[in-house]
Amino acid sequence: MDQKLDSLEKKVLVELVKLVQKRGMQGTVGGWKDFLNFYDKKFGSSLSDPARRSNDVLSSFLKTFGKEEDLKFLAKALQCHLNRDLVEKSKKIMPVDESPEQRLVCSTLEHPQYPLCYIFPSYEEEWVITNLGKKSKMMRSNTMYAVDCEMVLCEDGSEALVRVCAVDRRLEVIINELVNPQKAVVDYRSEITGVSADDVVGVTCSLSDIQKRMKKLLSHGAILVGHSLNNDLQALKLDHARVIDTSLVFKHSDGLRRPSLNNLCKAILGYEIRKQGAPHNCVDDACAAMKLALAVIERGVDCVVREDVPETERAKLLLHRIPTSVSSEELHRVVPGNFTIEVKPSKKAEGGNYCVIAIFNNPQEADLAFEIVNGNQETDSCGRPQKLVEFQSNAGITTSLYVRKMARDEPLDQVSMKKKRVFQGEENSGESKKLKTEQEIKEEIMVDSNQSNCDNHLKEIERLRQEVREKDFQISKQDKIISELRKKAKNTKKDKKKKWSHV
Repeated sequence: MDQKLDSLEKKVLVELVKLVQKRGMQGTVGGWKDFLNFYDKKFGSSLSDPARRSNDVLSSFLKTFGKEEDLKFLAKALQCHLNRDLVEKSKKIMPVDESPEQRLVCSTLEHPQYPLCYIFPSYEEEWVITNLGKKSKMMRSNTMYAVDCEMVLCEDGSEALVRVCAVDRRLEVIINELVNPQKAVVDYRSEITGVSADDVVGVTCSLSDIQKRMKKLLSHGAILVGHSLNNDLQALKLDHARVIDTSLVFKHSDGLRRPSLNNLCKAILGYEIRKQGAPHNCVDDACAAMKLALAVIERGVDCVVREDVPETERAKLLLHRIPTSVSSEELHRVVPGNFTIEVKPSKKAEGGNYCVIAIFNNPQEADLAFEIVNGNQETDSCGRPQKLVEFQSNAGITTSLYVRKMARDEPLDQVSMKKKRVFQGEENSGESKKLKTEQEIKEEIMVDSNQSNCDNHLKEIERLRQEVREKDFQISKQDKIISELRKKAKNTKKDKKKKWSHV
């Protein structure tokens, strides 16, 4: 250990010292500040920032730890740093020298959410850290395994592994095991996991057994694939740095949210991984993640998912954050148009609110209702248009709710381009393009002219909306002024009455 500490870069030594401080660990001369007072008679603990200390001071402090448990902790923390450093250095390789597999690893590591999702307490006792080996050997390895796990909720509030499956590149099952949680379980989440209490009776396979098999599988720089893989690694209590996370590799065209595994399978692989409400299947999920990675590696599919919203969905509006004091019947007074209401079951406690789906006859009616309903328009976190609508309830209370479209609006230029492509016959990809006739050119000019008129109408609508907002604001200000004047008038009357009563 001493030789390893002497060869470490300063940033690694600093991180190790900070980690030791955070855990309150004591060496042969005490903690970090005790050591500084003992080691440095001039400045002592007055200069306690590890980043401002030399490598010699930092490594000398770490060498004061000699207990077996302390050395084990330092070894795990050091291995974790070395793995991360090795993977970071692999990102600096010239793209021409990168394998397609390594490019997907880099795509995962470079995602903005990666640093937030892949911070693990790897130095804790139950955790296992894989050894990636030497950089040269790791970079030559394109071996891939995909994993999926199911977890149960335990009595102490933690989650425990109950099932794990791993497949190789050829989709052959390497691991498919039920795992004994070895804790009191309060919820097996059978509707999701497909596992019940009866299934684990007599199961002897433990988390430790699975960790040993996974560690052996991932030696020599193998790549681990999964969808939202950080959750699986958390369940396995396994820190492996060379990963491909399909939820980070693929992204929606709006770039705002991580795609679900089921949506990716429909968009990229052409099939649904499971029907709505069906429990998860570890083997299917692991295979799906591997297939998605291979679709990019072997077929070069686009990682941007363009999710088409069906016409039936576009014929709906979501009404949400509805106070429970407002009945669903009242909503017909708030939102215009002819629609039926489907109350959505609440997935979690929503603070006295509920939501419904307003189902119209077609998308045009839904769009018109959204256009007419009076409210401040904005977008939700996924870029879908919504309005905050204030109204007077039957109880005479001013309250509010949100009305939201089921899909993002397409930019006008995209709508125009779509019309042009359909007109030009580009949908029939097997046919060669024909020269436009004079009549076709005239028709296309008419389409463009109509689109231009439409654009002008939309601009005029937006201008009028802005005027209405400004007038509403002025009226609101005037109402406040009138209210204040009324209060002053009342107070003046009260003062006069008091004066007359004294007289």
